[in-house]
Amino acid sequence: MILPPPTVQWLDDKGKVFRSPGAAASRLGMLDIIDQTRLPEAVHRLHLSNAEEIHTAIKRLCVRGAPAIGCAAALGLAACAQRFKADSPAEFRRQLEETANFLNSSRPTAVNLSWALQRCLDSCKQEQLPEMKQQLLDEALAILARDIETCQAIGKHGLALLQPGQGVLTHCNAGALASAGTGTALAPLYAAKEKGYEIKVFSTETRPLLQGSRLTAWELSCAGLEVTTICDSMAGQVMAEGRVSLVLVGADRVAANGDTANKIGTYPLAICARYHQIPFYVALPSSTFDWNLPDGKNIPIEQRAQEEIFHCPGVKVYNPAFDVTPNELISGFITEQGILLKPEREKTPHRPK
Repeated sequence: MILPPPTVQWLDDKGKVFRSPGAAASRLGMLDIIDQTRLPEAVHRLHLSNAEEIHTAIKRLCVRGAPAIGCAAALGLAACAQRFKADSPAEFRRQLEETANFLNSSRPTAVNLSWALQRCLDSCKQEQLPEMKQQLLDEALAILARDIETCQAIGKHGLALLQPGQGVLTHCNAGALASAGTGTALAPLYAAKEKGYEIKVFSTETRPLLQGSRLTAWELSCAGLEVTTICDSMAGQVMAEGRVSLVLVGADRVAANGDTANKIGTYPLAICARYHQIPFYVALPSSTFDWNLPDGKNIPIEQRAQEEIFHCPGVKVYNPAFDVTPNELISGFITEQGILLKPEREKTPHRPK
């Protein structure tokens, strides 16, 4: 099984790659990501080290997927911090908080972005600048390493839902390209492939930016899985024909009651799945649960530019990037802790052990 190159990693000034703590902050480094806007035609990497570049990369979807965004923001913050012109810990802290707030403004819906940045801010407790920079970089790389482990655990737990020859429907991209590891919703599919299961995957196009047909179909086919691309509007027919018996999707934010924000088009899939009595599971790291929101009504929904949708001149365009699936339409949540039938705060810690 061949996975895509790592979506996000740390690259130091000698070209050495890090995906876990061990890099020296005394050596200048940078955020290294795949530019997903150029896939599948080209695998092109971006090396970023200032806040404006990183903010733009997240906003333009060069890096996307809630876990990957969190990892990229954390490493990006560490790269920016190495270049601060600060002569005191207090001034360093001021610039750090200012940069974190700026990066956090790039995309509003995925909670992993703010979660990872806050973890980095909380980690900086030393009183000397070199130590502060090292602690920050160590924390960012720990977030990256933890996401790799989390994806493996999600795949292991989600494998229990799969059977050889099964048809599975997925929406948008929640795989290796959306994380530091094998993904969330796609992680069980990769685990099934390693076990020898021949899973038949149906990947929706995911209008308007085609993450499903450009990214999910590409990475699954690279890994040797059987994948069929369908238009978003074809999902109901595929279910009615009995081609799928499970729906697996990722999430960008889950409220305390289980209401789930994911890529636009997820909500109608859940409705179709309920009508056809097909289990609908959400795969996610525990960091995606937002315990500060009681339900999905207050999840911020990102509005994207009208240019992303083909339209006639003078015609208005409404382009929300996400929708919210009510918890009653969700069969369960696959996390690194196991499969939950409903969110349980005590089983989903925000900080890794």
